[in-house]
Amino acid sequence: MLFARLEVPPGYERRDIHGSTLIARQDLAEALAGAMRERIELIAFARRVPGAREMQGRQTAYAITVSGTRVVVRRNHHGGALRKLTADIFVWPTAAPRDLAISIALRRMSILTPPVVAIAMHRVEAIFAAAEVVTEEIVGGQDFGAFLLSTLPGSDDRRKGWNAVEGLLAQLGRAGVRHHDLNVKNLLLRRNGDDLFDAYLLDVDRVKMNLTQREADAGNRGRLRRSIVKWRDTRGAKVSDAEID
Repeated sequence: MLFARLEVPPGYERRDIHGSTLIARQDLAEALAGAMRERIELIAFARRVPGAREMQGRQTAYAITVSGTRVVVRRNHHGGALRKLTADIFVWPTAAPRDLAISIALRRMSILTPPVVAIAMHRVEAIFAAAEVVTEEIVGGQDFGAFLLSTLPGSDDRRKGWNAVEGLLAQLGRAGVRHHDLNVKNLLLRRNGDDLFDAYLLDVDRVKMNLTQREADAGNRGRLRRSIVKWRDTRGAKVSDAEID
């Protein structure tokens, strides 16, 4: 019964396959279930897809096309001290259902984040499992770290990018949402049709909700400031203290 308790959001469906559980958006469920019926995990399936693009971050992910939708497949890993001890093994139901729930909640608040379109949990032993998360790919996006390296202070694009990030930070503060690992790699910028930029929040597994505006705002801005300073010092991004302020 422990492995039966999972909430399936509207528009998604659950498939139980060879001891693994898939919760996927209905338009993608059959294609992803087909991969799991071959007794392979989604990350292994993605690696084999012709034209798969490898993406490096906290862990390797793969961008592929599934049923006409561009998606990114990644395996969940612990962060911090637990990373060395337990790597990618979690207590059931793992962190993946929370990733899905937070993604849906943020989008209901009109906070931009790549939609989580599927999660898969693979039972390892007893109450332990590994998990995978599949998100829609934001095609044409660039993380904020790369943006700071590729644009010049004072340029039109630089100003528009900063404005998009500031807008996202203000949204998060008003909503009482704090991202505990808000760094330059967890913000994605994509130019929109008005020649401005939209800012997307990534890796929402580190998000906490229902905080006060003061708590959320101070936490997000302080964490991002430290990340920008570190990016400047270690990667040579041309960012002044005045620009950060």
